[in-house]
Amino acid sequence: MALMDTNTVILKYLTTASAATNPLLALIKTGMVTRIYCPRAPENAALPNVTFFTRGGKSDPDVVHIFSPSVQFDCWADNPIKAREVYRTLYDALQGVGNAQVVVNGVTCYITKAREEVQGQDLVDEIPGYFRVLAFFQVTVRDNL
Repeated sequence: MALMDTNTVILKYLTTASAATNPLLALIKTGMVTRIYCPRAPENAALPNVTFFTRGGKSDPDVVHIFSPSVQFDCWADNPIKAREVYRTLYDALQGVGNAQVVVNGVTCYITKAREEVQGQDLVDEIPGYFRVLAFFQVTVRDNL
């Protein structure tokens, strides 16, 4: 059993949902470019955007097909109100997800649940004009076995 790349599953889920069902994409997508990055945005990336990475989590050797990473999300914008709006739409995209099917490299996976661990925290970056809201979610993913 190979360890599943949960970051790839989460990225695929967030970037392939339609804008009609995921208003997050309407905020952070320009043309063909979706500004969701893992683990960080490239230098001079356009705002607003979302960055995320796995900061920890749980695994169970007796249940090898289920992974529960704790994921840090940073919602970036050029003002604090917009950063908060990006956070709220990210929250809507994740909170309450149940058995969302995601196919990565021909393997079907499911995000069985996502729950917010820590509510969004408003932060001001050291770089002038960059604001972010920091939030943590536990995302449970299982493969199709």
